[in-house]
Amino acid sequence: MRISIFGGELPSIDAAVAAAKQVEAEGFAGFFIPQIFGLDALTTLAVVGHEVPRIELGTGVVPTYPRHPMMLAAQAMTTQVASGGRLTLGIGLSHQIVIESMFGMSYAKPARHMKEYLSILMPLLHGEPCAFNGETLSFNGGIGFTAEPVPVLVAALGPRMLQLAGEMTEGTVTWMTGPATLESHIVPSIQKAASDAGRPPPRVAASLPVCVTDDVDGARAQAADMFSVYGMLPSYRAMLDREGAAGPADVAIVGDEATVAAGIARVADAGATDFSAAEFAVTSDERRRTRELLRSLL
Repeated sequence: MRISIFGGELPSIDAAVAAAKQVEAEGFAGFFIPQIFGLDALTTLAVVGHEVPRIELGTGVVPTYPRHPMMLAAQAMTTQVASGGRLTLGIGLSHQIVIESMFGMSYAKPARHMKEYLSILMPLLHGEPCAFNGETLSFNGGIGFTAEPVPVLVAALGPRMLQLAGEMTEGTVTWMTGPATLESHIVPSIQKAASDAGRPPPRVAASLPVCVTDDVDGARAQAADMFSVYGMLPSYRAMLDREGAAGPADVAIVGDEATVAAGIARVADAGATDFSAAEFAVTSDERRRTRELLRSLL
């Protein structure tokens, strides 16, 4: 299982470059950042790609609704050129409360939306023209420059989304989804969908909060506070319920070095091909120990 670092929301492009340089120097497989309400993830990674020459760079994840798939394809391909072919594009639906209450857009039939979105996005990212007319999205044309094909991972948790991810993309990226749920639900569902579609085995890129500490109760309390919103969003809540977890703190990988190493090994045993560690250590000692433990697993 490849181990990468999830950079989180960063305060500046300079901070992103510095963080990615350290991740690369320490031997990790990749550096992933989210698209929330801060820096634009793909623009940031285009700059990072010029400064950090070797590791995989990825988004976890870019919401689909605010950007037409042709525009996202053009931006992703531009970032792919800037990074020398090292981009992995993670995309997702976001959440009803965000799309409807903040963007004022309809969140009706999200699986239909994703299928139509991928029907446009995927051929364009592979340098092919697209002729697609859907119920909510259409595009007829191509993109006037070439790039290495951009692999796509879909934030897929429910059965229909996992089917689409397996049938149409390179895999899935998960968040707040514990190892029991990966093993019993995520991995077999997407593997079957990919196999049925005649596609290669999919990537399953799992991400969870990680902290090496002697203060387990304190770290879990910190995780409960930092990640509380994910216990209330329906898609993540469903995965926590499958896991038998009361909240995000219960799926965080927390403890001493041996405990955290065992927790990450459990994610690998569940079938994840990739693990992106979301470090949430508070003290400088916890930050040092967490990163050293992650490095020891490479």
